[in-house]
Amino acid sequence: QLQLAEYGGDLVQPGGSLRLACVASGTTLEYYNIGWFRQAPGKEREGISCISRSGGSANYADSVKGRFTISKDHAKNTVYLQMNSLKPEDTAVYYCAADYAGSYEYLPSFVRDEYDYWGRGTQVTVAG
Repeated sequence: QLQLAEYGGDLVQPGGSLRLACVASGTTLEYYNIGWFRQAPGKEREGISCISRSGGSANYADSVKGRFTISKDHAKNTVYLQMNSLKPEDTAVYYCAADYAGSYEYLPSFVRDEYDYWGRGTQVTVAG
């Protein structure tokens, strides 16, 4: 059974950077697409980045494009989200989620129902 845990959330000033980690246990991430989602108070959970099982394809929401970078390290069974030029509107709980792809290579979507496994989230607060 795949389990996911997010790490790296913190309080950071506007313009700062953070790197979030989504650490998997129970099985290898090599057969899973991974998505990063976030949920701000009073708002719906939104997808912000996703990466294919091989790590060869990635996608970003317009709100984070050019500032965030997703990457996958199979040796560490971990997916990272590098967040630069952070803004107060990036404040949210950040979640990673896994979509089982098996041997198929495709870029996942931001549709929450496509993801079978979720972490518990990590808080990111951007404030001066």
